[in-house]
Amino acid sequence: MPDACSDVSPLERRVDSLRRAIEKHNYDYYILDQPTATDAEYDAMWRELRELEAAHPELITPDSPTQRVGTTPSSRFNQIEHPVPMLSLSNVFNRGELDAWAARLERILPGAEFTYVTEPKVDGLAVALTYIDGVLQRGATRGDGVTGEDITVNLRTVKNIPLRLRESGGVPLPNAIEVRGEVFMRRADFEALNARIERDGGKTFMNPRNAAAGSLRQLDPNITAQRPLRLTAYGIGYAQGGASFRSHSEVLQLLRSFGFETSPDARANPSVDEAWAQCEAWLERRNGLAFEIDGVVIKVDDLRQQEELGFVSREPRWATAYKFPAIQQTTRINDIIVNVGRTGTLNPLALLEPVNIGGVIVSRATLHNEDEIRRKDIRVGDTVVVQRAGDVIPQVVQVLTERRTGDEREFVMPDHCPVCGSPTHRAEGEAARYCTNSACPAQLKRHVHHFVARGAMDIAGLGEKLADRFVDLGMIRDIGDIYSLDWERIAELEGLGELSASNLRAAVEASKDRPLARLVFGLGIPFVGERSSRLLADRFHSIDNLVAAEVETIDSVPGIGPVQAQGVADFLRTPENVAVIEKLRAAGVRMVDADAGDGPADGPLAGKTVVLTGRLSTMTRAEAENALRRAGANVAGSVSRKTSAVFAGEEAGSKAERAREFGVPVLDEDALHAVLGGEAIPNGKDQRS
Repeated sequence: MPDACSDVSPLERRVDSLRRAIEKHNYDYYILDQPTATDAEYDAMWRELRELEAAHPELITPDSPTQRVGTTPSSRFNQIEHPVPMLSLSNVFNRGELDAWAARLERILPGAEFTYVTEPKVDGLAVALTYIDGVLQRGATRGDGVTGEDITVNLRTVKNIPLRLRESGGVPLPNAIEVRGEVFMRRADFEALNARIERDGGKTFMNPRNAAAGSLRQLDPNITAQRPLRLTAYGIGYAQGGASFRSHSEVLQLLRSFGFETSPDARANPSVDEAWAQCEAWLERRNGLAFEIDGVVIKVDDLRQQEELGFVSREPRWATAYKFPAIQQTTRINDIIVNVGRTGTLNPLALLEPVNIGGVIVSRATLHNEDEIRRKDIRVGDTVVVQRAGDVIPQVVQVLTERRTGDEREFVMPDHCPVCGSPTHRAEGEAARYCTNSACPAQLKRHVHHFVARGAMDIAGLGEKLADRFVDLGMIRDIGDIYSLDWERIAELEGLGELSASNLRAAVEASKDRPLARLVFGLGIPFVGERSSRLLADRFHSIDNLVAAEVETIDSVPGIGPVQAQGVADFLRTPENVAVIEKLRAAGVRMVDADAGDGPADGPLAGKTVVLTGRLSTMTRAEAENALRRAGANVAGSVSRKTSAVFAGEEAGSKAERAREFGVPVLDEDALHAVLGGEAIPNGKDQRS
């Protein structure tokens, strides 16, 4: 099937393909708790995308997974904005990469002496706990790093989380503090929980990480209270008042004094050699620990050095994670089947002889595309090495050709769609093969799954099986048909009935009033994810405005790149898509943003990128960042030539110096208040007092 944008280069297609795959795996892993890729496979895609974007920075957009931390929180919970974003970590996989990371730090701060703290990377769910005057006020998941889910009631049931901070040794309590940590489940507790669930006839969890995540995100806190969860605290997001601290080691000591369990055996190392020795020691201890870890976190101990080192691509320069090698096992490929995706891609999948890998029985592996199959010479009947580093679908690492018997069968991608029988097409320069029939039932089913998902129109009750059933019965021929379903007929279907039909009808009706960004995302526009959908909704405020916009206008939206802009324009001008939009409009689906005119695109600092550095006297860093964002500004962690201004408080570091080198205005706290009050940012003038 021809691409939505005929002049898109193979490089742009590859970057987009990686982004879409990573976002899908993020959603499956963090939101659905149903992972669909191995850690090793995910890490490989992430690294390839980072390398391509580093080599071609013109392709980077804020919508790229490299510019974000996680995924959108579940709509089942209220959402909480983190005053200070919960950032992810870069990864290293061997000693050479750790040395390269340390060398970068030395280039940024020449002559500095670093101490590195090593801590085991506990495999659980990251959370943030906010205490006011020593009392737990709220708790949230990481979510997408900026906005998380409010799970305060559930976190209160975790027995080793203090509801009130301890006052110990004369250490003053802060007025406000956000403690960050990982909620996890010990191996023995996990096994006992699964045994109890199995006795009761329920569905068991695949591993301790999924058990912890699933337990914390229960709608009924009574269920969470019955689960053997624990918290290990690893840092402080922000603090106001109370004791001061100058190093990460002091932070861990302070957390222990407050009553928190912290990372076991965290150690300060005066050299990279000793830090690496700790990584190797944890790898040897891994299987004998009472809990699961998937690596070791290495952090610069000195907090002032952390401030000077700053951030890059929404990741701190001063910390990284050594990821343990993936777990491998040998098995046999019994067959190779092909699934058809939402955009018509043909996706080969290996059916494996079931094998136990790291305590999980796996029976399938993704094969990516026909080039990957050919490159590895994968055949039906082959004995292969598969690897996984978690609870997800494994990948085929290599074929053990020496074990071939001669009965193995080469696999050939079908030249006709296995679902609808239409011809398939592979464009020059692309790895994927497509079904050419846009009305293919498999594509339609995936499109419906996408449209009704939580991140889109969130139609509760219309799961994949029921959606597929409606498509097979001819009741849904496009997503517009969802709003004109024959409810009497549905009530008569086997396994449903009047009550189920009534509940589903109410959910469909409720979805008509979803925010515009949800509708834009649900349409399935090429190259447009959830964040891009929000950017477009903030800028255009209605579907009609978006349809009428020229490519250049769409491209001018901060965070939207030329490939996305062309994809949006092409999609919205295709007659079939226009007809679907009109069908949705006729059904009463909201086409206008209810908050039109109040979005960040209309703020006085819209389109401006600013940086904060140093200590402010009249407000906290979090308060300043929130005020700037409300005014429409993008608050960055590092200075570049595209920075509009740097606001510098007391003890400002190298960011102010870097700004001067680039000719970026460096403004004091009074100027910050003036700009927030509506004054324009001065050009090229240092106004610090």
